[in-house]
Amino acid sequence: MRETRFDAQGSCVRWTEADGSGPARVYVHGLGAASSVYHAHIAARPELAGRRSLFVDLPGHGISDRPADFGYTLENHADALAAVLDDAAISGAEIVAHSMGGAVAIVLAHRRGDLVSRLVLTEANLDPNPVATAGSSGIASYGEDEFVTDGYARVLDKVGSKWAATMRLADPRALHRSATGLVRGTRPTMRRMLMDLPMERVFVQGGLSGELDSRDELAASGVRVITVPEAGHNVMFDDPDAFVSAVAG
Repeated sequence: MRETRFDAQGSCVRWTEADGSGPARVYVHGLGAASSVYHAHIAARPELAGRRSLFVDLPGHGISDRPADFGYTLENHADALAAVLDDAAISGAEIVAHSMGGAVAIVLAHRRGDLVSRLVLTEANLDPNPVATAGSSGIASYGEDEFVTDGYARVLDKVGSKWAATMRLADPRALHRSATGLVRGTRPTMRRMLMDLPMERVFVQGGLSGELDSRDELAASGVRVITVPEAGHNVMFDDPDAFVSAVAG
């Protein structure tokens, strides 16, 4: 495990790392998740093994610190991820990112293009104000104090055992602020940023999640869109073979 500071108070973002050669591959989790849980089994596959691999837990999540005065916006998370790459002396990384982590990766690539050579995004949030059934929308529907005192426990009871297993490791206030930032989105939007980025971009969509909005527009901008028919939001769990194929390129 390694760590680096991400705020003026000395709070640390932490990651686990596997040695290897070639451009680093950096795995980033979604809202209320943890990177190694969602991606270690993918990185260990023969098609992907042998590369330097980092499993980063964003602020407020997993093994990283959770300062009470941190904003946890997408931009804040992207800056913390940039601090990891700078401290690890990494440039031109391949970022493999899921859901909210995909939105963070897009912001990182937009702000610090020197750090990113390729994006593989799994059901990344591209637009503000997701549907009411989305996990982020449900969390953000609470006021912050209400969520901390009551809503967090309610959400843990509703989300199912797999997501709850990692969500219970996230700080409630950090989780709410992260969800609120995700619902608010960015300007320009994450979709617009993604379409304008110059590096190789892959977007992985679970077929059970429905059709990707404006898929043709993304493809026209150079984004390679891959639909995995029998997978839902967690493609890396539902169809690891297809997911590994997408990451391997």
